[in-house]
Amino acid sequence: MNLEHVQQTFLAECRELLREMETGLLQLEKSPDDAEGINAVFRAAHTIKGSSGVFSFDAIVDFTHAMEGLLEEVRSGRIAIDKDLIALLLKCGDHVSSLLDCLAADDTREAFDQDREAGAVLVKKLNGYLDAVPAGLPAVGEPPPDQKLQRFGGGQVTSDSWHISLRFDRDVLRHGIDPLSMVRYLATLGEIVALNALFDAMPEARDMDAESCYLGLEIDFSGNVSKEAIESVFEHVRDACAIRILPPHSRIFDYIELINSLPEDNARLGELLLTSGVLTKRELQEGLRLQQSLDAKTRSGGEHNHKIGEILVGQGVVQNELVDAAVEKQDLIKKNKALENSFIRVRADKLDELINLVGELVIASAGVNLVARRAAHAEMLERASTMERLIAEVRDGALKLRMVPIGETFDRFHRVVRDLGRDLGKEVELVLSGAETELDKSMVEKISDPLMHLVRNAIDHGIEPAAVRAQRGKPASGRLRLNAYHESRGIVIEVMDDGGGLDRDKIMKGAVERGLATAEQALSDQEVFHLIMEPGFSTADEVTSVSGRGVGMDVVRRNVESLRGSVSIDSAPGEGTTIAIRLPLTLAIIDGFVVGVGSAAYVMPLEMVVECMEPSGEDRARIRESGYINLRGEVLPLLRLRDMFEVRGEPGKRENIVVVQYGGQQAGFVVDALMGEFQTVIKPLGKLFERLSGISGSTILGTGEVALILDVQALVQRTVGAEAAREKSAGEYRLLERR
Repeated sequence: MNLEHVQQTFLAECRELLREMETGLLQLEKSPDDAEGINAVFRAAHTIKGSSGVFSFDAIVDFTHAMEGLLEEVRSGRIAIDKDLIALLLKCGDHVSSLLDCLAADDTREAFDQDREAGAVLVKKLNGYLDAVPAGLPAVGEPPPDQKLQRFGGGQVTSDSWHISLRFDRDVLRHGIDPLSMVRYLATLGEIVALNALFDAMPEARDMDAESCYLGLEIDFSGNVSKEAIESVFEHVRDACAIRILPPHSRIFDYIELINSLPEDNARLGELLLTSGVLTKRELQEGLRLQQSLDAKTRSGGEHNHKIGEILVGQGVVQNELVDAAVEKQDLIKKNKALENSFIRVRADKLDELINLVGELVIASAGVNLVARRAAHAEMLERASTMERLIAEVRDGALKLRMVPIGETFDRFHRVVRDLGRDLGKEVELVLSGAETELDKSMVEKISDPLMHLVRNAIDHGIEPAAVRAQRGKPASGRLRLNAYHESRGIVIEVMDDGGGLDRDKIMKGAVERGLATAEQALSDQEVFHLIMEPGFSTADEVTSVSGRGVGMDVVRRNVESLRGSVSIDSAPGEGTTIAIRLPLTLAIIDGFVVGVGSAAYVMPLEMVVECMEPSGEDRARIRESGYINLRGEVLPLLRLRDMFEVRGEPGKRENIVVVQYGGQQAGFVVDALMGEFQTVIKPLGKLFERLSGISGSTILGTGEVALILDVQALVQRTVGAEAAREKSAGEYRLLERR
């Protein structure tokens, strides 16, 4: 693996961590007491810092170190979370993203220098929070110095303090060691809340040795020190006494949180407890020696027969709750490592190359099938059919490799909604659903900008200010919902708001002023709403940094249509607006239905084909006269593709109608011949023909001929619109006759 590839992997992982950090910060803004959210943000900053250090990216290391220092104080409870702190940390995340961009610049050093001033301003603000922390302020879980604690007999800890249990060796006095001197030294580190001397080992007076020590001590100690610091007090008597140190109950939860937040690079239970400070090295070594001794007695040749957690609890050096937390962390690490090992990173261009090769394979397979059918060779037909089935499976498998959940795109809008809502003085709640819906990766990247326009428009134009919402009997906080779901082998993405809805009269007035419609036109609500997607159209009363320039909705429609998709708008006054984007699942290979018109072949997506029918003689006459037929009691508008593409010559004797559906509307395409299903590899038309009306692409048939792919969406809208115009004209004519 070369250095460039490693660096690209580093950048991808850091950006993923930044997204996690942003999500965690936005969640903390709603739930400041969410300990797991705080830990997630801290872990993200810590990991970015460590990874940057490996590559010697000092600017990123220094900045994330400053962030980490503040986050550590937040974790300890010394700094409270508020909206200003969240805003600062979000800006810090943006700055880290900017520093990552510098790594891709032509002159990395110059790029870092340009961002240095912005980083210095943010570091100064971070340090301002740290300077405001009062000296000696206790952390969360640390007992206040003046808290009176008590302990009850039997060695049971019922107080909120460290509990130290000492049992001295008989010869400790002979070695010149005074047990009370260590107790006095311990008192300099904190406060001895309670001390009980135990004389259970004291013999009868006649058997007592004046130089032997029979003393045992049970101590409750309060102090902001680590377990290892307490153990070091008794460094000189380690071999001459038994020491048991248990943390206060208030710290058990802190230790559990610390265990859960440890980096997932070691799955050994003993080392998890050691790293979190629950155990000291001596306690762990003694526990491991005892484990080996017990295993040797049972002569176990494989895994340890005695669990280290049970041994440590049995020795009294750690609480059972902490061992359980470490075991859960251990299981989580093992599961995550197993999950990581099941994934590999693949460059996107390699996937594109694979899809292209699969496309060529599909075309070659179609040619083999054609030759087999012409030869009418039974064995060749059977082999060709098997090959076609296997290639279809390879095709579907290759396409699935590029499918990614749309939830990652949705998550990015939490920050957009938060910042834009605050800028406009509006309270907006973002609700996500259907985040697991999968879409081709290339489409996910291209749909981000249209969604951004729709979200910003919904907040600016759709959702009313809190005062207006209160007058209308609505909650002060507006709701914006992003939803995605599959529909007929495609995907639908909805942007819904509960705002004031679209003003039909205002849109119509603006359209008349711009010459997009006339005052006499009787347009349906859908037709009026679609006028807002015309270039230069805007209903904003004033130009702002968000909207009002007439740029946005036309870009949305153009970008969506370039993906062979469509946009529909539904709105109700006072209730809100729903804008739905319909897209195909992939842009590479589709199942197509081939039809013939004259000597040319055309392809339409198979999922849009409802049925095929051969019109009767009466229907043929009606088609030529009126342009529609009666399909089981429903009026079906028709479009003759021969007329549409100006094909010369007489039509075939057996014309057929292909009924298609898109966006809830049906239309019939009149064709000369039906040529059957075909796996269609979509080829671009090129710049010269990219705006060709009614055509969205091309493909290569098994014969090697080029077939054009119909833009079914545009043709359906044209057909339905023409039928509506004919009905309107006929109605006006009948009205004039009655007059």
